[in-house]
Amino acid sequence: MKILAFAASSSRNSINKVLVTHAAEVLKSEFLPEATIEIIDLNDYEMPIYSIDREQADGIPAAAQLFFDKIGAADALLISYAEHNGLYTAAFKNIFDWASRIEMRVFQDKRMVVMSTSVGKHGGANVMKVALESAPYFGAKIVGHFSVGPFADHVADRKLKTPELAAELRTALSKLTL
Repeated sequence: MKILAFAASSSRNSINKVLVTHAAEVLKSEFLPEATIEIIDLNDYEMPIYSIDREQADGIPAAAQLFFDKIGAADALLISYAEHNGLYTAAFKNIFDWASRIEMRVFQDKRMVVMSTSVGKHGGANVMKVALESAPYFGAKIVGHFSVGPFADHVADRKLKTPELAAELRTALSKLTL
């Protein structure tokens, strides 16, 4: 099984990247030891801000096609959404907008576990709500979700330290094996 994992953030010190990396490690060590897991960085897919004018003048950027193809090559996805003002980060939204011009079903009917974390106590609840409601429209088959906040209260040494949250994460991840 091939898993594609990423944080929907362009921050070099993304707490969502810490979370998705930890989740990928748990998934491989406890559920799918034979899996190949690729963790990508959204900074590798930077491109101009989407506009119909740019698309008509220059076509789809190669980075958008590469991102779309990475999803297509995976069997399942792990995504941890960062929350900026209650919504997706501009970096993720731009990549997503470009990829949706290739095919509206950006997630290509892949099974997904979606996550979020934040420095606040709600753990990115607003962006999680948006993701859970909108991603199926774009071809996501969400099988589990998980959020944690405040990040600093529950994560140490790049791992969940709260047993109840660690169990919740494992429950969400286990659904990728069904």
